[in-house]
Amino acid sequence: MIGEVLQALEGLTDDLIVVDGHSTDRTVAIAASHGARVVMDRGLGKGDAVRIGLDVARHEITLFIDADGSHDPADIPKLVWPVADGEAELVMGSRMLGGSEELFGSVSEVIRLMGSLVISLAINYRFGLRLTDYQNGFRAIKTQVGRDLGLTSDLTTIEQEMAMKCLAGGYRVTERPTHEGRRKGGTSKINVMKVAHIYVWNLLRGLMAVRRRTPTQGRGTKVPDESATTDV
Repeated sequence: MIGEVLQALEGLTDDLIVVDGHSTDRTVAIAASHGARVVMDRGLGKGDAVRIGLDVARHEITLFIDADGSHDPADIPKLVWPVADGEAELVMGSRMLGGSEELFGSVSEVIRLMGSLVISLAINYRFGLRLTDYQNGFRAIKTQVGRDLGLTSDLTTIEQEMAMKCLAGGYRVTERPTHEGRRKGGTSKINVMKVAHIYVWNLLRGLMAVRRRTPTQGRGTKVPDESATTDV
């Protein structure tokens, strides 16, 4: 599956990165065949892979896209444009606005959806916004901003942490409609009941952060010349 994702990204950047979790299949060879740089993670989780991607990215904008084929590469310009235009530092894809085939098919998926909605409500109330999907990993961020946030989450709580630290730091955060399809490869390793307390603790910590100045939401208007793409 990763080969199809990387093929769709070819030509969009000259810095295509795959953060690999010490896989035993052909991931590394496939990534190399598509001209991607392969960087090994530390086995700590997705959050650590995100930090590694930011650390090694070579361009001013880093875009994150999952390797399971659930994200549509056609949506990438929507996420990158506002950052390239200087109108936002973080642009998140929204499955609530663009639709999802992954969140409504089973009880566990509906529970994940409800948890995501609660997270969005809490963050919106704290920072005075009306955004819809803080947990979507499909997003673009100004690289140096991502590095300066001091991200610490090792799990998929990295997404809400990134958004809340941007907002608390006065950075501009917005979202764009993106469609999420059924994953074409791999299976989710998230057990909602086992990690729910971690999400709650991470959320509370972020909500208590001191807000420095009021962030605004931006809209993109043009295609950037280049961006760094991190595949995690």
